[in-house]
Amino acid sequence: MADYFKGGDKVRVILEKAVANMDKASQVAVGFLEGATEEDGTSIPFIAAVQNFGAPKVGIPPRPFFSNMVQQNMGNWGGMVAALMQHNDYDAVEVLGKMGEEIKGELQASIKATNEPPLSKTTLMLRQMKADDPSLRDRMSYRVVQEARARVAAGKPYESTGTAAKPLVDTGTMQSSVDYEVS
Repeated sequence: MADYFKGGDKVRVILEKAVANMDKASQVAVGFLEGATEEDGTSIPFIAAVQNFGAPKVGIPPRPFFSNMVQQNMGNWGGMVAALMQHNDYDAVEVLGKMGEEIKGELQASIKATNEPPLSKTTLMLRQMKADDPSLRDRMSYRVVQEARARVAAGKPYESTGTAAKPLVDTGTMQSSVDYEVS
């Protein structure tokens, strides 16, 4: 029984150091952080929320890239934190930073992997119109959307294929805006 308690002072020193390191940070926020905007000032967190949850009143279906990523990966995060704590001297700032990078990558991969539901014919026409006239990107308006709808209704062809036909990656700004913050 006496052998069981050998090294108690060493264990206490390790635990005290671990507790001190863990107090340096307590959380990591991953996603679309406050202040992230499109070139025109539109909030990226707002765009991401609309894309994830949808906006049925204006014809935007949900594309739950964020919700699905959390559901698919959250079961792994606790074990990853535990392993990282051991391998990083219980430095919470370091560990949460590494977790932030991991989850950021998972979220960006989820954006890239989302293909459903497909874009509407009107959205595909808008992308074609923007490809034909890049200045439309800076002056997207209700009038331009109505023009795209009219072209679709008239049966005008559009060439949006490949990345141009993929949901969530029109400009790439949302995907590149994924970030994290340790506090």
